[in-house]
Amino acid sequence: MNAELLIMFTLDCDRAYLYAHPERELTPDEMQCYDEALARRATGVPAQYITGHQEFWGLDFTVSPAVLIPRPETEHVVEAVLELVSSADAKQNQGQDQRPRTGVSAPHDLRIVDVGTGSGAIALALAKELPATEIYATDVSPEALEVARANAARHQLTSRIEFRLTDLLGGLPPSSFDFVVSNPPYVGESEEDSVQLEVRKFEPRNAVFAGPTGLEVIERLIAAAREALRPGGWLVFEISGTIADRVRHLLSDWNEVEIRNDLQGIARVALARKSTGV
Repeated sequence: MNAELLIMFTLDCDRAYLYAHPERELTPDEMQCYDEALARRATGVPAQYITGHQEFWGLDFTVSPAVLIPRPETEHVVEAVLELVSSADAKQNQGQDQRPRTGVSAPHDLRIVDVGTGSGAIALALAKELPATEIYATDVSPEALEVARANAARHQLTSRIEFRLTDLLGGLPPSSFDFVVSNPPYVGESEEDSVQLEVRKFEPRNAVFAGPTGLEVIERLIAAAREALRPGGWLVFEISGTIADRVRHLLSDWNEVEIRNDLQGIARVALARKSTGV
């Protein structure tokens, strides 16, 4: 797969072209470019950083070493949000008088904030699927926000997303969001040896490692989300199986707490609802 990505990068073509032209021979310049890409890959540089691209939710994202490479597992965060929105919308369309279980507003006036947006993957995916939704995206890294803004421009979503340079939810108005979503750093420094070498060596450390236990950022995110969410709003964020039980404990005073597994059966997404009475 890496070799295929690198040859597509060298030829500036898609997979369909590559398969339709198996007889295509590389020019000397193309061969040099390919050899250089292979040499970089051999040192451990992720193929996505070499090509500058990664697909997420059917969208092509520009990536650089300033941002975490978007991964398929994170799509479960997007799926969870869309499921909650759809559930709320369906119940409201049935004309029920009671507030929907999800507690979110109707999709036409939803406000969502993606915390630690990185490449903008979650924010742009939600903007694509929820065209009437007001979306914010925050990051503490100016370089990451530059990448996210570039991706929003490429997909003509700049007017849909407000980017903020801030730590977590700092400076955002309290009690104003229906969803706080995030793929926060959640790996503990004690787990470093279990992380792939290319991740440890090349991806931004502060986007991977949270501190000694792996819960340091999540603890702060939970507290900040409680302030930022409207009553009945949802906190949805990515986790790993190693911290699932501890995350559930941190969310013990939230409502409708749920831990969802990914396709491999590993705990991947935590969901929790702020009380409607807070």
